[in-house]
Amino acid sequence: MTNTKNLPRALFHSVRTNFFTHVVIDYGRSEPIRMKGWTLLVLALFLSRKIKTSECKRIGLALPPGVAGILGNLAVLFAGKIPVNLNLTVSKESMISTLREAEIEVMLSAEKVRKKFPDFPWSDNVIDLGELLAVEKNKKLSLLFSALQLLFFPRLMMKKFQLNQIENNRKEAALLFTSGSSSQPKGVVLSDENILSNCAQMNALGLFTPNMSLLGNLPLFHSFGLTVGTFFPLLFGLQIVAAPSPLDYKTNLRAIREGRAEILLGTPTFLRGYLRKAKSDDFKSVRYVVAGAEKSPPDLIHVWENEFGCEYLEGYGLTECSPGLSFNLPGSGKKVGSVGRLMKNIDGRTVDPESGDVLDKNETGILSFRGPNIFAGYLNNSEKTKKVFSDDGWFLTGDLGRMDEDGFIFIEGRLSRFSKIGGEMVSHQSVEDAIAKLLSVDGHTDDDIVCAVTGIADESKGECLVLLVKSKVDPKWLAAKLRKEGFPNLWIPKIIKKVDEFPVLGTGKLNLRKIQELAKSF
Repeated sequence: MTNTKNLPRALFHSVRTNFFTHVVIDYGRSEPIRMKGWTLLVLALFLSRKIKTSECKRIGLALPPGVAGILGNLAVLFAGKIPVNLNLTVSKESMISTLREAEIEVMLSAEKVRKKFPDFPWSDNVIDLGELLAVEKNKKLSLLFSALQLLFFPRLMMKKFQLNQIENNRKEAALLFTSGSSSQPKGVVLSDENILSNCAQMNALGLFTPNMSLLGNLPLFHSFGLTVGTFFPLLFGLQIVAAPSPLDYKTNLRAIREGRAEILLGTPTFLRGYLRKAKSDDFKSVRYVVAGAEKSPPDLIHVWENEFGCEYLEGYGLTECSPGLSFNLPGSGKKVGSVGRLMKNIDGRTVDPESGDVLDKNETGILSFRGPNIFAGYLNNSEKTKKVFSDDGWFLTGDLGRMDEDGFIFIEGRLSRFSKIGGEMVSHQSVEDAIAKLLSVDGHTDDDIVCAVTGIADESKGECLVLLVKSKVDPKWLAAKLRKEGFPNLWIPKIIKKVDEFPVLGTGKLNLRKIQELAKSF
């Protein structure tokens, strides 16, 4: 990757260095689509001309990972526009609010996606990627001539497609919206420096090398899928073996086998799904399983490492951090229960949730960070931006955790996932984990999400805990078991309710807002 503070130009140069190499192999069809660096670049540049004619500065993208999503994002960036990858799984009201907030009038999608989501609030101006590609692919002589120019005269091509006119170090290079697990999604403005520095930080780990193959199947509206699964491999020469969805396990397993994927990315929810469908030799090529976005249960790590022989490496990040902050490395570079050490050029500390005082090592508080990958603020929301930055400029994550003397980070839960009961801070996650373990052992359920704990208002104690489960649970049995595990009465759910399904987000995480709404509705 060239030393630049311009994401479109950095991608142009890095993909061009893999001119004759298959940069992406997409297993979304029966016959995989194999695309070399030159094809990807030339098509993206040709597509960018159509997008450039739009007066809007932001373009909404509704495309799956793989060739379509990569081409779409490159074309938008090469057009000097800002890509906004849209989450098609959120509610219609939430999406209308998102589109209004981001001032999106033009979208880039495909007919297949539009048919699958007919209730999505599509714009009146939707550019169809398939139609556009069909037109461009017919210009065979023009494509070939451009490929030769790209090979021998890259500067001329940059000038021809006006990449040289895209401003350096833009304050907004991409716009992502938070998952909205506990509130309305917020627009996270990521700069050229944020994304490029985070990709460089991942590369500096020394774990991933050029020509390694990475399974790219995470949704592009999620920073894990966009930065780690797309921009990072394109910038540092890793091959993307793609599948259209992390939930399409049949296609994913085929992509892993045939594409000989060495790195799997995923959330624990998605990673558990492979285990139900996989055969013993499906993961022969896999060296590393890279997990993030939610806490990894010990039993899941055990299966991947002991039954399939893959190194399970857990990391930690947030959309606001582009997303990567810390990462476990093989051998002495990881600790059980930890999400690893901070990556290069990132400083971390914990602060007291109430006083804001900086805490010592091993003391639990709000995890706070600063570094070049951390965003400057939310879109059109100075009030919320102010709330997440300390007076001296540290980003306050809202996650509770601690850092030990060796620099390893341990996540204790989200501040929003605590209830203050009788003056005591009670962790929903801790209670949830304990109950999930009890129910699994007791044979109540084999579901991925065993239970969910949240808090609602209570007159006598301020708040009380509500437990949501799919199977019937005897309250007396549960209380006795939790007391035996050392939980005080305040930490034992006062209300237990049976639900048919747990509401989840498109990322596979629990939808905490919907969980609380369910709890309040009883």
